[in-house]
Formats: sequence, structure tokens, C-alpha cells
Amino acid sequence: MTYPDNLLDLAQRLVFILERLSADSTWAHQASGLRGSMLRAIEQVEAASPPGPSPESLDRLNDLIKRGFQIIEAAASEIRTPELKDLI
Repeated sequence: MTYPDNLLDLAQRLVFILERLSADSTWAHQASGLRGSMLRAIEQVEAASPPGPSPESLDRLNDLIKRGFQIIEAAASEIRTPELKDLI
């Protein structure tokens, strides 16, 4: 796999994960907007004719991926785990 292919694969996986954030999450709205931006950026990179996607489009997709990880991390920090005493 080449660099753009790896980047596209990662972006598509992030879109899948962001889509599954709970609607109750305060991050769901931002995740929804980011998913749309990522899908458009993925489409732009995939549609690039030879010699390949522009560095700007790859940079844009990379920035969106970074933001996706930030949102996932923030949403995960909202998840409350039960206290140990509640499990026993």
C-alpha cells in the first residue's frame, strides 16, 4: 500500500468510527460535520488524476484525520465507567 492508499484507508475507518458515536455525545454534532468533510476530501483524493493527488488535498485529509482522532478522544473521555463497588 502506498502513502495515499494508507491515508485513505485510515480516513475511511475514521468515518466509520465517527458515525457510531452516540447521539447523546456532546461531540456527535461535530463528528457529523467532520464526517461530511472527510468524505468530500476522500472523494477528492480518489478522483485525482495521475500523477496523483495534490499535496494540498493530502494535507487537508491529514488535518481532518487529526481532528477525527481528537473528537474520538474527547468523546471517549465522556464515557463513564461504573464504579468497582457497583460491579460487585
